[in-house]
Amino acid sequence: MIFHYVCCGLGHRTNHKKPPSNSTSQTRLSYKPHLEIWQPPLNLPVYAFSLNPHLGFPLLFLLTSILFRLAKSRYDQSTYLGRLKHFVGLTNPSTLFVSRQGLERAKETIANYNAGKLKDVNPEELWRAKQIVDSTVHPDTGEPVFLPFRMSCFVPTNMVVVAGMLMPNPSMKSIIFWQWANQSINVAINYANANKTTEMSIQETSIAYVSAVTTSCLIAVGLTQSVPRLRGVSPAFKGLLMRLVPFVAVAAAGTVNVFLMRGKEIRDGIDVFDADGNLVGKSKVAGKAAVTQVAISRILTNAPVMVIPPLLLAQFQKTRLLARYPQLTLPINFGLIGISIMTALPMAIAVFPQRGALETRMMEERFRSMVDAHGRPVEALYYNKGL
Repeated sequence: MIFHYVCCGLGHRTNHKKPPSNSTSQTRLSYKPHLEIWQPPLNLPVYAFSLNPHLGFPLLFLLTSILFRLAKSRYDQSTYLGRLKHFVGLTNPSTLFVSRQGLERAKETIANYNAGKLKDVNPEELWRAKQIVDSTVHPDTGEPVFLPFRMSCFVPTNMVVVAGMLMPNPSMKSIIFWQWANQSINVAINYANANKTTEMSIQETSIAYVSAVTTSCLIAVGLTQSVPRLRGVSPAFKGLLMRLVPFVAVAAAGTVNVFLMRGKEIRDGIDVFDADGNLVGKSKVAGKAAVTQVAISRILTNAPVMVIPPLLLAQFQKTRLLARYPQLTLPINFGLIGISIMTALPMAIAVFPQRGALETRMMEERFRSMVDAHGRPVEALYYNKGL
């Protein structure tokens, strides 16, 4: 029996995946299930110690390969922290400055690496290429998402609407216009980042857009305007409602928006795959799970934005700075909202994995009796949740 250990020159021990048994070279090991490749490290020397009980002494040999997984995320997607790190990179606005040529170079870098054409390459360069592709290209279509509606552009796009909504002394027309703009952007983001395995016609998209924008605007404007006119309630209770109305209006409108724009995924189902990535059919249960999870993520994105900036602004207004320069209130509020959105977005969408999983026993009947190539029952199927 041979025990394998991998450690650096300082004696640090880490887990290392064993290469295939038919590898004949100790200086270069190649192992390519999908996009997984053994590649030489570029920084620390890596050693493998093997203890052979028959020989009675350890055999020391140098491994010049590490397992680099480009098919998967850099971080463990089974944990919230891993997903958070992943989505912090995916929502990073710096990827917006990558040109079309830069995107093609990133895709070419990954393709060449997977084909074994790249030898001495910096792992950070590969991860950067993957970050660019993941934040730009839709996983279902393989095409770039229209720039203003990428998740990496979520903050800049929404800050335009925030600036309009913060204008002093807004008229009813102004309120309605910016609510329309806000919900239209929400529609575009929901549509652009939806699961694309269930196609929508132009007519279906148009109907969904009109329904989503109209309904969400009515909810947002209606709640905001009706609460101040309430009669027969105490001033304290009305004040509480006034503080809650913005969040309730945004959350309700956003939820309706998601379900109307992605309703076809619930009605017709979305593609589900086995553990090897093979398409096995469409599932309405998976469609409902995907849309529900995205709707919850939208609510969680809005919650800190509607709560934290007002609380912090109230504290700022007690300072001498704003007492002396009250005109700074608007830019400070704008900045607080921007920071809140930037922080809340990856934290909210990381609550659920982008590659969702469902137990087959909870799905449609036709999936419950599935078996794999070895005749074993298939216990789970996977789907793209969308963002």
